[in-house]
Amino acid sequence: MSEEQRSGIGVFEKYLTLWVLLCMAAGVLIGKFVSAIPDFLESLEVAGINMPIAILIWLMIYPMMMKVDFKSVMNVRKHPKAILISTGSTWVIKPFLMFGLATLFLALIFKPLIPADLAQDFVTGAVILGVAPCTAMVFVWSALTKGDPAYTLVQVSINDIIILILFIPLVQLLLGINNVAVPWDTLAFSVVLFVVVPLAAGAATRILMIRKKGIEYFNRKFVPKFGGITSVGLLLTLILIFSFQGDVIMEQPLFVLLIAVPLILQNIISWSLTYGLCIWTRQPHRVAAPVSLIAASDFFELAVAVAIALFGPGSPVVLVCTVGVLTEVPVMLLLVKIVNKTKNRFPQDNRGDTIIRT
Repeated sequence: MSEEQRSGIGVFEKYLTLWVLLCMAAGVLIGKFVSAIPDFLESLEVAGINMPIAILIWLMIYPMMMKVDFKSVMNVRKHPKAILISTGSTWVIKPFLMFGLATLFLALIFKPLIPADLAQDFVTGAVILGVAPCTAMVFVWSALTKGDPAYTLVQVSINDIIILILFIPLVQLLLGINNVAVPWDTLAFSVVLFVVVPLAAGAATRILMIRKKGIEYFNRKFVPKFGGITSVGLLLTLILIFSFQGDVIMEQPLFVLLIAVPLILQNIISWSLTYGLCIWTRQPHRVAAPVSLIAASDFFELAVAVAIALFGPGSPVVLVCTVGVLTEVPVMLLLVKIVNKTKNRFPQDNRGDTIIRT
């Protein structure tokens, strides 16, 4: 049995970068040569929300939310230092780091290459992306590093709770620095629509299915049924979003490369800081791996949905969030390799598992 099979990683996750690139290309070509399709789909809005995008986002997020077990939050006491490191990096450092890097590169260093108004839109997109911590793909990254699934679930559950509290204030605060006005009602509606609703639906489904069939059936047979739906939802969302952005990408491909710089740096710096703290505080490798990878990654599904709700599917703000999908996947796979190769930095016990030394 291959490493991917043992870790529960499918063909989609293994070749995710390839699928993303193919969907980007398909979307750009559709937007450039069959513009009637994205024009029609872009017009399908209800209360400022693009409905085709909303449906696809729900298809992605709902299966992920079924995995969240809020009872697991009670296990926070098992790894208090790890939880503090990950949560602190994710919510205290990362949003401001992303804002600083985006401003430094997109508004200052790249100023001769990017018009001022466009640079502000790019910074806005980076902020929305940086304030949304990943709660989905981290299960894949954790599995690839043989991370502790219980800890991963605990941190994801905590992040889902914190999103409901801090996402709106942080977005308002950071965008307010650049004098970007974001209506509270639209932002709150987006969070309800793309976090609260799928989270409640996922929790209800989880409770009902476990009561009816048991936890073993739910984890091993029921949840895997939705893996294909999530994959299709992601790929179609990418095609649709890039079809909206086709003209910009074809005419200004340099913008995509410039946007990628602060996004990649944010991933790497967030991971380095968190992984280093885990080594310093003597966390076990099976916990340090998901801690650092959770801190480095972004909830691009939520970021894309919120950006579209606030600024429209053709906005440069959405382009930044979409570029985040392209850059994050190869960067995170690289970090996974580094995490696996540095496992010897952690002490081993006689079972082959890392242990905490005090």
